[in-house]
Amino acid sequence: MNTAIAEQANTLNHPVVSKERWIAERKSLLARERELTHLRDQIARERRALPWERVEKNYTFDTPEGRRSLPDLFEGRSQLLVQHFMFGPGWEQGCPSCSFMADHIAGMQVHLEHRDVTLLVVSRAPLDEIERFRQRMGWQFKWVSSHGSDFNHDFGVSFTPEAMARGEVYYNYSVRPFPSEEAPGISVFCKDGAGDVFHTYSTYERGVEVMMGTYNLLDLMPKGRDEHNPVYAMDWVRHHDRYEPATD
Repeated sequence: MNTAIAEQANTLNHPVVSKERWIAERKSLLARERELTHLRDQIARERRALPWERVEKNYTFDTPEGRRSLPDLFEGRSQLLVQHFMFGPGWEQGCPSCSFMADHIAGMQVHLEHRDVTLLVVSRAPLDEIERFRQRMGWQFKWVSSHGSDFNHDFGVSFTPEAMARGEVYYNYSVRPFPSEEAPGISVFCKDGAGDVFHTYSTYERGVEVMMGTYNLLDLMPKGRDEHNPVYAMDWVRHHDRYEPATD
């Protein structure tokens, strides 16, 4: 290991070892990584094996093309992945963490569409407020409004003032206090040949990290995610047009 790397490692207060020792340690970790890969595959199989629930309500959404039903939003595909984006009526802008999630969509969308998946973003804000913020952020993905419907409430990402005041918000499959009227989530739906729609999966809280590819890369780095706020770890995230210039 050259002197520059050794000095940097020492600066980070990290042990510096021989190449032979490094390889041995890396192979030990590789065994654990393989265990994690196999466990992730097993959980994915169990997730796909979950029973489905039929979507009985006739949800409608405001879209740039006009009012559309939930089946319409599949756009001819049989699978729909919804990002529940925290953006309530009257908000000046969408949630920074949900925006961080949405920044990853562009690279994934074309590949998902070629695997029979339509990816959609849904918020409770009115469509004109959504469009204003979407244009500011330069996003091209489809983003629709559930304003005036029960969709967000039924799928556990919007809460009434009364429930918040009581500290009895139902989020991530439990009743608890929650600091906001909106929450993040991901929901998955399937449509059969008869046009019936089924809810197959939803995930919340840290489950939404599945859309945050940046985190996967940060987890490879020596400093990791470098998050230290025990209440809100993502306090470092900004809208991508609000970061200060990167330092050299």
